[in-house]
Amino acid sequence: MILDTADSQGPDDSKGLSFSSQILLAMQKSHSEQEFLALVMPQLCKDLDLDAIGLVQQIRGHWVTKDWEGGEISAPETLVPRALDQAQSVSEGGWLAIPLENSSCFIDLWRSKGIPVSAAAFVFHPLRVPWEDRSVKQITQMEELVRNLSTALGQLRWSDHCSRRLSQLTAVVEAAANWQRHDDDQTLLEAIADAATRILECDRASIFLWDRKRKKLVGRPALGVPGGILEVDDSAGVVGEVLQSGLPQIWNRGSDEESRVNRRVDESLEFETHSLIAVPMFDMRNRLIGVFEAINHAEFLFDESHGLVLADLASHASAAIESHQVRSELTATRDRLIDDAAAKSPLIGSHESMVSIKETARKVAGTDLGVLIRGGNGTGKEVLARTIHFESNRRAGPFIAVNCAALVESLLESELFGHEKGSFTDAQATRVGKFELADRGTLFLDEVGDMSPGGQAKLLRVLEEKVVVRVGGSQTIPVDVRVIAATNQPLEELIEKKLFREDLFFRLNVVNMTLPDLRHRGDDILVLAEHFLLQFCSQIGRKVPDFKNTAKQALLAYPWPGNIRELRNTIERVAYLCSEEEIDVEDLMMNPSMDLTPSKDLLPIEGTLNEATRSFQVQHIRRAIELCDGKMTQAAKLLGLHRSNLYRKMHQLGMPAGEEASDPSVMD
Repeated sequence: MILDTADSQGPDDSKGLSFSSQILLAMQKSHSEQEFLALVMPQLCKDLDLDAIGLVQQIRGHWVTKDWEGGEISAPETLVPRALDQAQSVSEGGWLAIPLENSSCFIDLWRSKGIPVSAAAFVFHPLRVPWEDRSVKQITQMEELVRNLSTALGQLRWSDHCSRRLSQLTAVVEAAANWQRHDDDQTLLEAIADAATRILECDRASIFLWDRKRKKLVGRPALGVPGGILEVDDSAGVVGEVLQSGLPQIWNRGSDEESRVNRRVDESLEFETHSLIAVPMFDMRNRLIGVFEAINHAEFLFDESHGLVLADLASHASAAIESHQVRSELTATRDRLIDDAAAKSPLIGSHESMVSIKETARKVAGTDLGVLIRGGNGTGKEVLARTIHFESNRRAGPFIAVNCAALVESLLESELFGHEKGSFTDAQATRVGKFELADRGTLFLDEVGDMSPGGQAKLLRVLEEKVVVRVGGSQTIPVDVRVIAATNQPLEELIEKKLFREDLFFRLNVVNMTLPDLRHRGDDILVLAEHFLLQFCSQIGRKVPDFKNTAKQALLAYPWPGNIRELRNTIERVAYLCSEEEIDVEDLMMNPSMDLTPSKDLLPIEGTLNEATRSFQVQHIRRAIELCDGKMTQAAKLLGLHRSNLYRKMHQLGMPAGEEASDPSVMD
């Protein structure tokens, strides 16, 4: 600071006290360094009877006079540099220069926080008595005045810095919170770059991720580059310096070496870089993963304060990028596991009844409608429920199956809704019920027709209110569960007998799907057999054998009272016990009752051989037609005949052919 005063005696103690009061008052009224100097400088010039007073700073290598007050008088060019070099007051040609940095207690703090500090001094010029003729006490008093001014400026600068940092950090945190909403890596990187350009007030920003194997830095987004991706050598330019040193780097045109900037990139993008700042990026394990770069500050200059902001952004950007990568990997793993689970229980079959069921399942999967699946034991009710679940938007949620027939009423409520510790004798710990476990997924209630009346009432309440209360608890727990029920019993008859609640039936029976018995699904029997055979052979690591025609005919002819479950067990036995490359009837090891050949007791004991042969053929053909639900093509295939040959044989035997052949009564 430079002062110019006419008071030959200099400021006395009372004036010093007055100056301190003025400085404090000016600080209270000011929100910035500029406001403070605008208030205090004219008053000091007047009270000290100065000709001129000003603050001289070094900006970009040049000495600049700021906040000048007084006449147009030029201070000696060497005055301020000498005062700063000597770190003490210097007088020359009637001027007095007192270094600001020497008096500020905030300099070390600024530098430790990365705040740029420029050399500065106050300069004074008196009206009458030169400073060289002043007493030591007067010079000391002026130095004390400058110390007070320095302290005031330091506090204002620190307050301004803290305010800016708070604003910057708030902007960084808000931007980082927004980054978590992006699922695509390209949009995430673009959002990070946009936040950097906005907060740092620069033209462009890019994240260079390090491809260690190829020794390349891959920059995204890269404006003006096809595909938005820019690749450079990991040792090129300022970003290469950051990668090699692990430290922030700044380049400003005019004050740094031109060779540090990769101008080839500028030429390829038809862009001119005049300032650049880059900071390293580290992952959660503190491994260097890339460089965050910002280009062309709005005021043509980057400094250490911008490095602080960019480092904050880089820290949050690294976390966001790594978090996105982890989420992407977990999502891919989850989807793969879900696909594997869905593939383990496919709904197999091309019979017209199954085609209709598949279509209905596809339509209902996209809704939360209640589904009631009917069918005999072993027809695949749980498989159908899983198919609906895996084709729905709940496929990422749990699929929980409960066999209601296996639960007595005393355990049903605890099983479905959970219980609190100590709620009954054996409740040694809190237990989560099936409804809570199935939250945001599907709950499959098998054999719902066997549920006790009390259990039905409690189930109805949960379906209507969408909340559960654990046994022994009082807190209601919201649940988002899609319920699919299944039964092999005629619920309408149970309703008439007062064994099943009609209101619960209507709640469950929004969509009704009935699975046919396996014997009514024609060639699906062979398709399922091939599927199970491949599945079990893959498990035990053996070559998949083929079914002989006789084995296929036996599979088609058997009534399968146990449905798909029985077929699966049969094929599992074959896969493990049959070591031949072809499977014959004997390898199926089925119950003799399913052999199509009639036993000796059924052979006619009267009549000629021709009559016995004709009777056997009629019965054999009739049974084949019955097993195939009157479908002549399938019956012919089962008997090893072409359809036209079957009609010809039936005509020879005097059997009705055509549509009436499906009615057994007309064949007698």
